Parts: sequence; C-alpha cells; structure tokens
Amino acid sequence: MKVLIFEDEAIAADRIVKLLGNISDEIEVVGTLKSIKKGLEWLDENSEPDFILSDIQLLDGLSFEIYKKHPVKCPIIFTTAFDQYALQAFEVNGVDYLLKPIQEDKLAAAIQKLKKESAPLISSEHLEELAKLLDDRKPKFKERFLVKLGQKITSVPTDKISYFFSEEKVSFLVTQKGEKFPVDNSLEELENILDPKFFFRIN
Repeated sequence: MKVLIFEDEAIAADRIVKLLGNISDEIEVVGTLKSIKKGLEWLDENSEPDFILSDIQLLDGLSFEIYKKHPVKCPIIFTTAFDQYALQAFEVNGVDYLLKPIQEDKLAAAIQKLKKESAPLISSEHLEELAKLLDDRKPKFKERFLVKLGQKITSVPTDKISYFFSEEKVSFLVTQKGEKFPVDNSLEELENILDPKFFFRIN
C-alpha cells in the first residue's frame, strides 16, 4: 500500500513513518509534505496513493483546501490535535481520525478499517461539513509544538514558551523553565504561525 503523508512537524512525520514500518513492511511512504502548496504540486504530478494520512493544520492553512482544489478518490485518515468533542463530530461524519501524538495500535486499526470494502471515502460534502465544523474551533495561530524529550515525544503549549532563536540554521524553542528543544520551522515560518500579541521578531 502506498501512503502520502501531510504533516508540518518533522517529529510527528518521522513518528508516523516509523509506526507504519512497524505495522507492515508492505506499506510504502511515497512522500511527506508540509504545506497545501507542496501537496497540490505532488498530486498534480503523481498518481494517487492508496490512502492519505493528513494533518489538518499545515504550514499555510487547513489541509481541506488541498482536497477542495484537487479532489481525491482514495481514503483519508485525518490526524488532529483537537479535543474529544471535535473528534466525536468526526466520528459522526464517518471520517477516520487519529489524535496526536499518534499511537501505533490506533494507526493499525485505522489502516485495517480502510482495507475493508466498507471503508468510507471522503466526499466533498464531508469536507465541507468538517471545514464548517472546525472554522470556529481551529486556532488562528499555532498553540503547541511537538518536541522530543529523550526517547519520547511530548507537547509544549505556546503559552509555556519564553522565546525562539536560531543557531547554525536550526531553530529552537526555550520554555519558561529554561528547557531548549529544536523545532522544524524557520524563523520566517514561526512569524506566520505564532500569535503576534505574544511573539515578535527582534531582528
């Protein structure tokens, strides 16, 4: 099975690739993309994969824009950081979802579901319903970052971050406790995804 991944956080993308390898050696990752722009370019230039693993919030907007501009026939498993109430709405609409950070057993179950003939495809009506549902709930700015803490992945809320800086072409966040973690975003990208009320670039 060929899978295309839309994920704007490198740590999360690497975790997904690793979990897919653990689940089956028959799953081939054909691409990991961070943005709507890159996603549209890939779909225009390649044949559809067997399924897509899609984060909702990408670097340049909601991934729903990809499927509105380039409708796909393959199943989509959405990954999300939204709360359980939003996830229940996903379930009602028949859309597969995974709560981040993704757990291997839940990913395996979602893939098994998509293998069945009864697995639902994502229709344009579903996308419209989901986009409408999340329009008021989605954060306008990034509210958390996934970082590595030893061998584990943890989430750092932006309200616990003191500042960001770049060193030797690598960006880092520093928490209020003085902890430092690398992040997979340039300072230019951080300017666009952080709330300017709390973060601004000094040079």
